[in-house]
Amino acid sequence: MNLRLRDDQQEALKLRAEEEGRSMHAVVLQAIDRYLEQEADRGVVRKLGAKYALHHADLLKRLGE
Repeated sequence: MNLRLRDDQQEALKLRAEEEGRSMHAVVLQAIDRYLEQEADRGVVRKLGAKYALHHADLLKRLGE
């Protein structure tokens, strides 16, 4: 896989990595891990939200009145 960054992204990434004393590679891997974890969590929340909205549809309807 190749990752092509805009010049401004590359410079910001380089500065962040230098500030943290890490490689750009390590910073990017951490960002990817965080993104994947957040998206997985969002999926769980959406699934549970839909489940409980269906289960409590009558209550939600009354609350909306």
